[in-house]
Amino acid sequence: MRKFESGATRDSDEGKLDYEGFISPMVLRRYALYMHRHRKQADGEVRDSDNWQKGIPKEQYMKSLIRHTVDLWWEYRMGWGEEVSQRIDELCCAVMFNVMGYLHERLAGRYKNVRTANDVEIKKTEG
Repeated sequence: MRKFESGATRDSDEGKLDYEGFISPMVLRRYALYMHRHRKQADGEVRDSDNWQKGIPKEQYMKSLIRHTVDLWWEYRMGWGEEVSQRIDELCCAVMFNVMGYLHERLAGRYKNVRTANDVEIKKTEG
């Protein structure tokens, strides 16, 4: 139990997920800018930000992930410096998108009837 100078009390943070420590807001902002820029489709329509959550086959995510990873690796190995800096940022975001999409599909299949994050933890420990 924690007690603050104000007199307020809260339970301990021990054993709780530390999103603030695990995630970089700088990276998330860059990723969101990448995703926002890629909402416009070839036909000019703008897709919903969560459109990808409707379901994309894992095989498509994997093919795209490998393509973007090889492109990123190429840029890294070639070491062309600042002139490709923007491209490297874009490729990192593309890799993130495909990793998240792939994992999303895996988890969505595993936790079809889950309503909250705590339910995922319960289901995971039960089965």
